[in-house]
This record gives sequence, C-alpha cells and structure tokens, in this order.
Amino acid sequence: MNLRFLTLASLLTASTFAADAPKLPPIPAEPTAKKKELLFSDDFERAELGKDKGWAIVVPTFSVENGALKGMQMRFDAPAKDGKPPVKGHQAVIGNDIPTKDSVIEFRFKLGGAQSVTAEFDDRKFNGSHYGHLCMARIAADKIILVDQKGLAEARPEGATGEPPTPKGRKNVSFPLNLDAEAWHTFVLETVGDTMRASIDGKAVAFLQSPGIAHATKSKVEFGCMGKGGLFDDLKIWSAEAVR
Repeated sequence: MNLRFLTLASLLTASTFAADAPKLPPIPAEPTAKKKELLFSDDFERAELGKDKGWAIVVPTFSVENGALKGMQMRFDAPAKDGKPPVKGHQAVIGNDIPTKDSVIEFRFKLGGAQSVTAEFDDRKFNGSHYGHLCMARIAADKIILVDQKGLAEARPEGATGEPPTPKGRKNVSFPLNLDAEAWHTFVLETVGDTMRASIDGKAVAFLQSPGIAHATKSKVEFGCMGKGGLFDDLKIWSAEAVR
C-alpha cells in the first residue's frame, strides 16, 4: 500500500478519535468554596475505630491501623454456586451522619494496594436514586472521577444487566492523574451549589457542574475503598459558602 495513503489514513483516524474524545470542563484555578464552621474532624489516633465519633461501617470493612483509617474490600464478584445466588462486588464503605448542603471535605490518603478511594454524599430519605446516593469523587492513581449520582435508580432498575445509561441530568467526568500509590496525598473536595471542585496536594485536578450536586439535604457523608489497603487520615469537614 502507498506510504502516503497510510500516513493520510492515520491522520484521519487520529482526527476522528480526537473529535470523539469528550471535552473536559475547565477547572477553576481558585477555590469555589469558603470554609465556615468545622462540623467534624478525626485524626484516628486511637487503637480502635469505636463509636464515639459516630462512624458506621456500611459495607465491610474498616479498621484503625497505626493512626489511620484502613479500608479492606471484602465483597467481590462471585458466580452463583451450590444453590446460592451470584454476589456483586462492592467497595468497602464507612459513613457518618453529618448533614451538609455546601461543604469542604479535606483528608490525607494513601492508595497502597487499593484501586481507588472515594468520598460521597447521600440522603437516605431520598428515593430518587439508588440508596440515596447524590454525588461522589473517586480517586485512583491514574484518574479522578466526579459523579452526579442522582437519578440512578430510574436508569438502573433492579436486575438490569450491562452498562447503565446515563440518567437525564446526571453527569460523570474523568480527569487524568499520575499519583504515587505509596505516598500520602492531601485531598480537598469543595461542594457548592451544583458544583464540585477537587484538589490534590494543593493543585486543582477536577471540576463538575451538574444539577444533582445541588441536592439540599446531604445528610450523610461516606468514604469508600475499592481493593485492599487504602488509608485515610486527618479528616475534616466544614460547612461552606460560595466564594463571591
């Protein structure tokens, strides 16, 4: 085949992929949220998780280890066997009832052996999404994903298989990262109105504007670990207001 034709074909293919690639929203260079009242903090400097701080393990399991919160996923995909139904894997999840509307969450994390760690807002009294999930940030070594989860229940009925469609008004956005999984990093998540802005180690890395984020009664904050050995430390949550 003619080399010139090959080169032209390659350029056309590359242009097509570039045109199909989703356009990432611009990330505000400056913070979008101003911290107000400190609502919660935990440095995990104790021998056991305990109940004094209000933590409840939603999906096993979490423990305190060397002054940090350690997540260990225990539920993995498994086929039906010996008369038992199949098991759908799920990351380990821990939660706390900390009502917020607009907020700033800050914590240190180390991925270690985990694929990702998450911070998520829920409203258990809201029936318009699966388990009241509202919005979430998922951090992996190579990317961070911000998700507006509201409306997931209608788009993903019980027993559905395959990739779920994106519900109307719900958005997911993924930004590339290059994190050292064995190093500690500082994560900040600003949630104001219908926007989420994420920073890692002082650098803004992701932004999403989507209607579900504006849900006014974010009654629960949850943290997750997919895989084993993800660590959280020095967690703080403030109420916030938009930066004018």
